[in-house]
Amino acid sequence: MSLPPGFLDELRNRLSISQVVGRKVMWDTRKSNQGKGDMWAPCPFHQEKSASFHVDDRKGYYYCFGCHAKGDAISFVRETENVGFMEAVEILAREAGMPVPQRDPQAQAKADRRTQLADVMEQAVQFFRLQLKTGGGAAARDYLAGRGQPDGWLDRWEIGFAPDGWQGLWDHLTGKGVSQDLIVGCGLAKESQQGKKPYDTFRNRIMFPIRDARGRCIAFGGRAMDPADKAKYLNSPETELFDKGRSLYNHGPAREAAGKGQPLIVAEGYMDVIALSEAGFGAVVAPLGTAITENQLQMLWRVAPEPIIALDGDTAGLRAAMRLIDLALPLLEAGQSLQFLILPEGLDPDDFVRLQGKKAFHGLLDGAIPLVRMLWDRELFFAEHKTPEQRAGLSKRLNAATSKIHDRIVKQYYREALREFWSEAFRPRNYAPAFKGGKNRKEGASSEAKRSFLSMDIDVFALEDMRERVALALLLRIEGLLDVFLEGIERFEFLSDSHAEIRSTILQAYAERRFVELDQIQQLVGISKVETLVSDPMVKINPAMRRGADFEVAKMTVAELFAKLGAERAHRAELQDVMDEIAELTSDDSLSRLVHANFAKENAGKANGSNQVEFVEAENGVPLSKEEIEGFARLRESMRVK
Repeated sequence: MSLPPGFLDELRNRLSISQVVGRKVMWDTRKSNQGKGDMWAPCPFHQEKSASFHVDDRKGYYYCFGCHAKGDAISFVRETENVGFMEAVEILAREAGMPVPQRDPQAQAKADRRTQLADVMEQAVQFFRLQLKTGGGAAARDYLAGRGQPDGWLDRWEIGFAPDGWQGLWDHLTGKGVSQDLIVGCGLAKESQQGKKPYDTFRNRIMFPIRDARGRCIAFGGRAMDPADKAKYLNSPETELFDKGRSLYNHGPAREAAGKGQPLIVAEGYMDVIALSEAGFGAVVAPLGTAITENQLQMLWRVAPEPIIALDGDTAGLRAAMRLIDLALPLLEAGQSLQFLILPEGLDPDDFVRLQGKKAFHGLLDGAIPLVRMLWDRELFFAEHKTPEQRAGLSKRLNAATSKIHDRIVKQYYREALREFWSEAFRPRNYAPAFKGGKNRKEGASSEAKRSFLSMDIDVFALEDMRERVALALLLRIEGLLDVFLEGIERFEFLSDSHAEIRSTILQAYAERRFVELDQIQQLVGISKVETLVSDPMVKINPAMRRGADFEVAKMTVAELFAKLGAERAHRAELQDVMDEIAELTSDDSLSRLVHANFAKENAGKANGSNQVEFVEAENGVPLSKEEIEGFARLRESMRVK
């Protein structure tokens, strides 16, 4: 089967090869550098103890220095899963969320046409470059000479000029035998509405070739020489070669520079990219004159884990930053974020480097603002926060923003960071902790109580991760357990990405086959991963893992683990939901919900679901122990605003 042109490129772009390979290997954390996409592990293709298997995440390839195995994500799946090319493509396409195209008898014809279009675009590049050197390009040369760039930059960036005529490029290409259909298909000419021959898209403009990651010219950007022109910058229309929302200016060279350790910078315009690159900042791209799209953001993250967004310090630049925050929040993952570099008002990167130099720009990069701080600053400074009602609105907006984050751990860290910013911004000036005494003892006790009550110790995540490991180890080693808990793990959201991948493998296996033997599941998950789970010390000491353990014991153990995990996460969610309300202690319902959540958490996984504690009914009907009622009374008294 022939695949449509560009499908495999898009598939490789959407997937991180380290994620694909990571399902089959254990990374050597001492040797690997995840931030740079430089990963090492023992080779899965031959037996070894040392980490000689290298994965370059940015280039999308692997290589073993021992057995010399090499390839990309597709070849890795083919070799490790023992499947054919199309089966490997289908496996990866499902993971990337891409539908595999149906058989297309015209695929080869489409591929041939794209090759022809790319050839015509290269001819246009050469035409524009030649025109810049003619008498008609004198004004453009003078303008470019005033940009203050090093000698030779026009040739390095293939800068050209579109003459001020209606059919200059058209006549040149047709004179060389290029078909009219191809010229229009490249977006280089437009059909006349008056029945005349097509006319050039670009006229009297300085031309910047736009190349894809493979180096093919797919479009042009043109800067108008006439100040009265309606569009200062004009990009090619979208074509079979060019999708504006999936393209980046200087993509290929920037990816290579980022792979060598340079920070990835996202600027706004062509000249910003050129100026920064000529100054030594080679890993710089631009989003082609539009707001950054989700596809472009994913492309940036495949090049570097934390791109630096360099924006002008004017109102438009700040608005672009604010929009990008909302786009990025749902897509954040561990180790994958953004930083922001806000330039002084009135200066763009080109101006800044030219006027203040390379060293000064390095200083700006070192002071780049993390995304979480940009979020806080946006909500804090774009609305009043003097009154209690205004602060309540600020709290509500922050909670709504962080609710967009899908990754649970990232969301938790964001909320912790925002609470720290809040505490710093609104801390009373005469604050004194209660345990140190002082005239503001009451106020200090209130602040300290709220912080300790709402803080989340990160050790809870280590505990949950351990419980997930024990549960998965039992499911993957005890025959019959998967059949019992299949529906449960389908609904359960695992905290660890690696555990979620194991769950996905299990569910996929059951979805494709009516009955699956346990050893088949172990093979699909990967024997190394199963053994890693089982060899964990916390798994080994579990009674249900001992030789000859009763099936019912194992089943009860897994049920208890999932019950505790579910109750703890429900408790954490309830705690977050009432955080704003309990800070002011105006809602008895908030306390009621918290008590119920605590009660459920404490009783999760117990055989009889009860405690040997005497309960009484509180005023609002909630069952509380006497100790709980007394404790909440003390808490409310200490936090009451005097």
